[in-house]
Amino acid sequence: MQLREAVLYDFELAGRRVRLWKRPGESYEHVLMKALGFAMYVGDFPRLEIETKVGLRYKPDLVARREPEDFRRRQFLFWGECGQASVRKVGWLAKHADVELLVLFKMMGNTAPLVSELRAAIDRHYLAGARLQVVNFAPDIVSLAADRSVARVPESWYTKTVV
Repeated sequence: MQLREAVLYDFELAGRRVRLWKRPGESYEHVLMKALGFAMYVGDFPRLEIETKVGLRYKPDLVARREPEDFRRRQFLFWGECGQASVRKVGWLAKHADVELLVLFKMMGNTAPLVSELRAAIDRHYLAGARLQVVNFAPDIVSLAADRSVARVPESWYTKTVV
């Protein structure tokens, strides 16, 4: 049996060099969604981190924590999940993770069934204030970002839906 090796990718994202590992069994598309999500939100959340353990049941693909002295805000200003994330997991995060903005990054043809399922499964209280959003990248996103240099993610590269 042959083991696949991890591959390191260099990106230039919003003026920063970011190096991301593609682990065995992980798709390039998953790595790319983390990179593009970082490029989209690092301007709003300068302390945005990629794949950092936070001491909860789940480890985010992208996360920005509040400043330690800012006790009036939620613990996580931003939490990004890329690719596969069950409705159960998203519901748990919305209810228990103390997240101000939870974004699901997807590469799928139609997000309407997912959005409907999320709205039906998660109490409206946890969705208030546009806290949960789905960003769906264009079908040709891999070729659009082929040079791995993304100063900003143009709106033509994705659609965003508030759940």
